[in-house]
Amino acid sequence: MVETNPSQDATSVRPEVFRENMRRLDRRQWWLWSSTVLVLVLLTIAVASFSFPAILSVEQGTYSFYLNQSVRALVGIVLVFSCYLVYQQTMIIRMRNQMADQIQSLAKVQSLTNEVYKLAALDQLTGLYNRRSGEQRLAEEISRAVRHERPLTVLLIDLDGLKQINDRFGHPAGDLVLKGFSERLQKAIRGSDLAVRLGGDEFMVLLPECRAEEVKHVLSRLDGLELEYDGTRIPCRFSRGWTDYKPGETAEELMKRADETLYANKRAGKNAEKPRHSNPVPQSAH
Repeated sequence: MVETNPSQDATSVRPEVFRENMRRLDRRQWWLWSSTVLVLVLLTIAVASFSFPAILSVEQGTYSFYLNQSVRALVGIVLVFSCYLVYQQTMIIRMRNQMADQIQSLAKVQSLTNEVYKLAALDQLTGLYNRRSGEQRLAEEISRAVRHERPLTVLLIDLDGLKQINDRFGHPAGDLVLKGFSERLQKAIRGSDLAVRLGGDEFMVLLPECRAEEVKHVLSRLDGLELEYDGTRIPCRFSRGWTDYKPGETAEELMKRADETLYANKRAGKNAEKPRHSNPVPQSAH
């Protein structure tokens, strides 16, 4: 038994075909109702044309003849019209079934598109945008900043001690830290901002039209995060560095300057203005 690929069936449905089928269905329904009205009018005319002469006639035989003829004509018209109605209803049902199949195919297209988008644009572990998507968005934001002469800030974040956490508790604990920090980061930024996982324990946040105090406000929402794993509380500490875009520089130059501020903060062994430990010290949960 050969299985068909749903994506092939789904992509064969074009919006133009769907709209054309909708128009055909509307036309058939319009003709069906118009034909019904027309036949009713014709039946009325037929009854009048056959019955009135017979009523005006004084001869009984003539009256019976016209009455029989009118009955036969009416029966024939009703039969023909009934067949026509059955045919039209059958065609309408068939078209509705075709449209239902097309709607289902379009739903498959949407589902497949969403899955492809998630695989291509999002980091599978954290749900943040991946490095490729982040680099593309960075180029777009630089173009927008140049075009509208608006500020753009790039924030780089590096989790401290993730390797030690993996070595002590295992990679599931490290994954928990990455996912927990990513969730907190996503909540800390605005809807116009973009959080990106560059890879490993490195993150990037694009902050268009963001002032320095607003960057500190984002960082304040990230400080103090602790995650519990197997009865142990793991503090999630990080280094950070950010810089503003300078007109005329490339995305690579901007990232290089932001990276320099990040590693300057990492070497200093502190988070911005607040002293911190260079390595996280897990604490037992009570």
